[in-house]
Parts: sequence; C-alpha cells; structure tokens
Amino acid sequence: MAAPAETPAPPVVRRLPSETRLGGTGPADSAWADWWAGMRRLDLWSTLAWYDIVLRYRRSLLGPIWITLSMGAMLLGMGPLYAALFNVPLARFYPHLALGIIFWNFFSTTINDGCQVFITAAPYLKQGPVPRSVFVWRSLARHLFFLAHHLILYLPVAIWAGLQWNPRMLLFLPGVVVVVVNLHALSITLGMLSARFRDVPNIVAASLQLLMFLTPVFWFPEKLPDRSRFILYNPLAQLLDILRLPLLGSLPAPGTMWFLVYFTTLNVAIAAFLYAACRRRVVYWV
Repeated sequence: MAAPAETPAPPVVRRLPSETRLGGTGPADSAWADWWAGMRRLDLWSTLAWYDIVLRYRRSLLGPIWITLSMGAMLLGMGPLYAALFNVPLARFYPHLALGIIFWNFFSTTINDGCQVFITAAPYLKQGPVPRSVFVWRSLARHLFFLAHHLILYLPVAIWAGLQWNPRMLLFLPGVVVVVVNLHALSITLGMLSARFRDVPNIVAASLQLLMFLTPVFWFPEKLPDRSRFILYNPLAQLLDILRLPLLGSLPAPGTMWFLVYFTTLNVAIAAFLYAACRRRVVYWV
C-alpha cells in the first residue's frame, strides 16, 4: 500500500524592506507615512522639478529668463497705463501692480498645474510604489523657482518708487510658508479630483480667470464701495495680502490673519482626507 503524498508547503513570500523600494513606502503604509516619505525625498522631487525646467527650455539661449523678460515687458506697459486709468500716482501704483501680477501668476500657475500633478506623473506611478506627495512637491518646487526669478523684477520698481527698508518686510517669510502650505493642500485636493474627473482642470482654469478680476491684483481694495467689499473674502485675495503688504511696508489686517487660520485648517483637513482615501486609487485613474 502506497504512502499518502505529502502536502507541499506553501511558498514563502518575502516582502522587500521599505528601504529598497522607491520612496520608502508601500501600498500598506499609512497616509501620513506616505506623505512624509515623499516630503523627505528632497533629492527626488527637486531633481524632477529641475528636469522639468531644463526640458521646457531645452536649446533656449536664455532659458527660464524668458518668462521673467515677458513679465517685465507686461509690467512696463501696464504700469503707466493703469495708473492713468485709475488716477493713482505711478510711484504708488507701480509697486502694488508689480507684486500683484507676480504673486497672482504664482498662484494661478501653481493651482492649474496642481490639477495635473498626478495625471502627468502616470508613468512614474505605474512603475512602482512611489509616495504621491513627491509629485506635489515637484510642482511646488518648480513654481517657487519661477517666483524667485520674477521677484527680481520688483527690486528696480521698489528702488524707483523710493521704498525704504522696513522690519515689517520680514513678515514676508512666514507669509510664504502659509501660502506654500495652502497651495500644497490645494494641489493634493485638485490633483486627486482631476485624476478622477477630467472636467475639474477646465473648471478651475475658468474660475481663476474670474477670480483674477475679483482679487485686488490691479486695483486698490479701498476703491471698492462698501456693499462690494465681500469679494475681498476670497482665499486668494487674503493670500495675496500676506505676501504683498509686508513688501510694501504695511501689515495685513487682523481679519486677514483669522480668515487664513480658518481657511488653512479647512484646506489641510480636506486634503488629508482625500489623500488618505484616494492615494491608492489614483494609479487606476491616470
């Protein structure tokens, strides 16, 4: 009588340690661990951001300086014209306009690009477990580089207008931190929604065109009638204030600070919820 055949042992599945995987996290890790792993990969997202810039201006003699020159030409033409239209002295209007356009360009391009952060990262997402926040930081790093280029244009304007050094100008630095936190959270939220619903980028682009005229980029808030002041309570107007007013030697209003505390809390909470709920599904949407 033959002996019964032995049941083969199940194969041993060995999981690679997190250090051997790109980004250091896998699909089973928590949302916080995934986000933090992406944030600390400075070498990865900074290299990707620089590669995007190099690829965009490949074989260009001046490279990213072309964007600065085009914005400088726009400021040179708009300054005297709009100062005359609004009947405001040019020395007062020019710094206001220059900073308004520079920061609005930063807001709009970052938000529009935030809608595409995961869509354009599809080849990387499909290759292996990569922390999703890497691609958000990649987008922010790229646009912060352009912002630094554009701020150079403000220096000759400030010197010509006779603006003097003021310790209040140092408040620009914490303002940048608040803006980066909010744009990072918006990029996560819009990136997730855009990957799932491809109409979102078009809706955002159209909304930003409208918001540009409802935000004091070109005009002064004090010129508004009292019944129209509610339009200043849009988040981009408040974010613009905490960046522009310190560089003009002024302080943001206390109401601006409280508004941004509430908005930032809500913005980060929504982004954290969507990041935890959707980060594993985004690879199937792109």
